[in-house]
Amino acid sequence: MAGNRMLTLVRLFALQSLALGALALTVALVTGSAHIYAVAILTVVIKGMIIPWMLLYVMRQIKVDREVEPVVSIPMSLLLCGGLTVVAFYLTQPIIFVGGAIDTITKNCLAISLAVVFIGFFTMISRKKAITQIMGLLTMENGLFLAAISVTYGMPLIVELGIFFDILVAVLIMGLFAFRINKTFASVDTTILRRLRD
Repeated sequence: MAGNRMLTLVRLFALQSLALGALALTVALVTGSAHIYAVAILTVVIKGMIIPWMLLYVMRQIKVDREVEPVVSIPMSLLLCGGLTVVAFYLTQPIIFVGGAIDTITKNCLAISLAVVFIGFFTMISRKKAITQIMGLLTMENGLFLAAISVTYGMPLIVELGIFFDILVAVLIMGLFAFRINKTFASVDTTILRRLRD
């Protein structure tokens, strides 16, 4: 998430979502759980295809291409994200266990999911454009999804369906907010919203 090209961020999110779908498929194959197959397909279709398409559509409509003047520079962002990843592995080390086949597959996923949540949160607070902040929020959600699928091996299907629906609605609402911010201020730089306090 350290890159400043918005298109690259959307593609990385799509790639990350496809990897989550592949992990869910692997968990489904090992556990034989039918509803995790559905979750894997929904992850690929909704997070890997539909949401990136929606984000690209919003970016084209408001003519956003680059993140300008990030709060934290790109090199410093890379260093901080590396540090957050080390912290995540340190925090989860006491609860990482070694067990059967599925534990071998997912034993480091808790640390990775926490690192993804940290990096998504960092992206939200270190970037100024609304679209990049949306990407940070979606990245955090992917981290939480990774933890749910790898540690608990999936939630009930009705819960998963509700989460997917909520994500779609959230992206739609955030896209509308980005349109309104751009229309009002001729920019999607969220720091401009501070003027509303004056």
